[in-house]
Amino acid sequence: MRKGLFISIEGSDGSGKSTQIENIKLFFADRGIDIVFTREPGGTVIGEKLREIILDKELTEMSDMTEALLYAAARAQHVRQVIKPALAAGKIVVCDRFADSSIAYQGYGRGLGEPVSIINGFAIDGCIPDVTFLMKMDPRVGRRRIRAEQQDRLEREQDDFHIRAFEGYLALEKRYPQRIVGIDASRGIEEIKLDIYKKLEEVLQSVPWQISGK
Repeated sequence: MRKGLFISIEGSDGSGKSTQIENIKLFFADRGIDIVFTREPGGTVIGEKLREIILDKELTEMSDMTEALLYAAARAQHVRQVIKPALAAGKIVVCDRFADSSIAYQGYGRGLGEPVSIINGFAIDGCIPDVTFLMKMDPRVGRRRIRAEQQDRLEREQDDFHIRAFEGYLALEKRYPQRIVGIDASRGIEEIKLDIYKKLEEVLQSVPWQISGK
């Protein structure tokens, strides 16, 4: 079966992830390559409904394990309904966050540890990104970029939670150096974009078949 290319983008809140996602879209558009862009939590009707629950700042009573399970449930639907079919069709999938987010935020941030990896092992069903761009920035700096009234339930957590999550990301980068590409997000937008574009060019050159998606 022809397999597509799966790219994910991770990073702390306020790290400039959204800006670089738009640049990634432009990278492929300029080369005439259509992509399937999606996000987590979300990406499907079910996933978007779960997203509303997960990020609702009024639901302060949500337990940590409930949060982790809801993320995994949204991801399971996303993988089966959107990501795997697109990859099977030979398409490029670009996803705003994936399972690494749960390992970082729920595994490290919430302190739930290994159970989060186990839960998400079932959710992703063997579907792992080919390359992950990790936007690295002190989360205390990034969060200051988001106005208080715009912050969702997780963004409103205290700095120590976000620092633990960031440490989780750094641990993942160290564990999976072949997949996770760390990007210094404290630099200028253009400099960051050029780093990402260079890696994307390398990835496309290594693909042994013609990308589908037109």
